[in-house]
Amino acid sequence: MTKYDYDLFAIGAGSGGVRAARLAATYGARTAIAEEHRVGGTCVVRGCIPKKLFVYASEFAHMFHDAKGYGWTSGRPHFDWKTLIANKDAEIDRLNGVYVRNLKNAGVEIFDSRAVLKDAHTIHVVNEKRDVTAERILIATGGAPWTDNSIKGHDLAVTSNEAFHLDEFPRRVVIAGGGYIAIEFACIFRGLGAEVTLVYRGDDILRNFDRDISVAVHREMQRMGVRILTKTVFKEIEARGGGERRVHLSTGGSIDADLVFWAVGRKPNTAGLGLEKAGVELGKDGAVKVDGWSRTSAANIFAVGDVTGRAQLTPVAIREGAAFAESEFNGNPTKVDYEFIPKAVFSQPPVGTVGWSEGDARAKFGAVDVYKTDFRPMKNTLSGAEARTYMKLVVEPTTEKVVGVHIVGEGAPEMIQCLAIAVKAGVTKRQFDDTMALHPTSAEELVLMRTKCVA
Repeated sequence: MTKYDYDLFAIGAGSGGVRAARLAATYGARTAIAEEHRVGGTCVVRGCIPKKLFVYASEFAHMFHDAKGYGWTSGRPHFDWKTLIANKDAEIDRLNGVYVRNLKNAGVEIFDSRAVLKDAHTIHVVNEKRDVTAERILIATGGAPWTDNSIKGHDLAVTSNEAFHLDEFPRRVVIAGGGYIAIEFACIFRGLGAEVTLVYRGDDILRNFDRDISVAVHREMQRMGVRILTKTVFKEIEARGGGERRVHLSTGGSIDADLVFWAVGRKPNTAGLGLEKAGVELGKDGAVKVDGWSRTSAANIFAVGDVTGRAQLTPVAIREGAAFAESEFNGNPTKVDYEFIPKAVFSQPPVGTVGWSEGDARAKFGAVDVYKTDFRPMKNTLSGAEARTYMKLVVEPTTEKVVGVHIVGEGAPEMIQCLAIAVKAGVTKRQFDDTMALHPTSAEELVLMRTKCVA
């Protein structure tokens, strides 16, 4: 008999925690998991999944418009926000149930409660008002939206957590931020019919992506009617009565809106977990410091997912959770490889990217070869739509390896998932060139680019 109640206790039932707990249980570990909100975490409940459903909804406005050029006619389309919310909620309920069933079927005990560390092996389960012990503890509490609390009236704005549950559809929206969450929600609200203004402190949006991607997305967002203000920040948010807000800007101007939205970043969700009592060291912004095996400074405590401040993406958290379980409970030491992680921004049109940006590649390799193409896709010819597709390859010239692929256009994320396999395997530009084109597709342009761009 072990002296602990559990072999593993996971705090947080999001993507990383669920995967780790399920695998550990299948490997014979006595496992429990605690979640104070809903099983499934940010991605399933208030992130990737509901956001993508909103993206789908917002794209139909473009489809109805474009269909006319292909001979389709119908009555004037009407969008109902409450129907979307109800159907989205039903799907999230279904997925939450799937996650719960999968955990229980694997033998994991679920605590619907906040859990707090009392020491390196003791967890206080708040709702049950009792302590349990575990040989190993996994911190998988994810991240939370950050807001600038120094701004007067900051609490008059919502974050992505609340945006999925608005009672009424806002007709005028102001969003603070220039990252992928800000971009995606700007396109969602605009696609559904709102007037949207994006306010960003930087020189241009999507600063962590390739510069040409930033320019292309900026262009397409303006084309669809999103107003973008750069080098600008909120100074104050003022309540005007009747639900109206007035956003005062650093430039001296102001914007009236029905909804103000913070999308200025996320921070690790570590506050109040008792990590200090357990000897867990925290780093920048409260992130849990970990090594390559997801070990913290406390020998028996581990952390995976956004709470570590590493690559903050759902598939990364899942892979980290799996690697932890393999290493600790299956005798199979496993590390996560963070190179060539594919990424997507579900703007309209969307972004797909894998590998190094041109700027980062030049810093890493010195000289690089760059190939670009920018075209109006065939689908947009009869419809009259002006949206364009942009593609870019970044090549290390000595080995001819493709070290970066960047796409803005319909289907970009789907293309990138497949291309990421080849890029991670070390595909060369010659192998791209030797691959037969599939015509007529937008993707064929990836194997037809021959002219190097002059730096």
